[in-house]
Amino acid sequence: MITGMRGKLTRLMENEARLSIGQLEYQVLIPEFVRRKLQDLTGTEVSLCTEQYIEGGQGASHMVPRIIGFLTEHELGFFTLFCTVNKIGPKKALKALTQAPLEVAKAIARKDTAWLSKLPGIGKQTAENVVAQLHRSIGPFCVSESGQLDTEGRGTGSGSQSTLHNDAYNALMTLGLSSSEALDRLDKVLAQNNELKDLPSIIQAVFGRE
Repeated sequence: MITGMRGKLTRLMENEARLSIGQLEYQVLIPEFVRRKLQDLTGTEVSLCTEQYIEGGQGASHMVPRIIGFLTEHELGFFTLFCTVNKIGPKKALKALTQAPLEVAKAIARKDTAWLSKLPGIGKQTAENVVAQLHRSIGPFCVSESGQLDTEGRGTGSGSQSTLHNDAYNALMTLGLSSSEALDRLDKVLAQNNELKDLPSIIQAVFGRE
């Protein structure tokens, strides 16, 4: 399994990047949101987090190994989770992810099937499947990679903060809030008081607003 690649970005196409490593050039499949991040980096050295799959399926006469690339482990983790939804495999996920994982995760958390159904290849039924299967496990991806729980694209912080905010998100759903309610209340509380450092304090602050 190739879990990472570092090389010169020689070419960038609609759904793939070409990396030159030594005497070899590799084809790496990428979703649109990654392509946008790479579009000004042609000719420079880049590092990608990768995973592989075999394209072809059962009964196929021609099996093709594919490499899929992302800029961070966080992005790769979201892609892996997204692929666990029924009838969404790597090819469909690559096509669908035109928006950043944070934006897709927020839509899943608020159960916004109308927004999700506008992603390429994701119709109404698939959007409903995505929400049904992922809305309780999407918490870690509603946190920006800098660590701050983020419902509007904001945020700074550490990895430990990320864990704390995700724990708070899950705790609020256990206490009966929907995923969208939990995110909304956490966003408001943390925007007003960024000094909350432990789970009981956050939960108390959330319900103290009622």
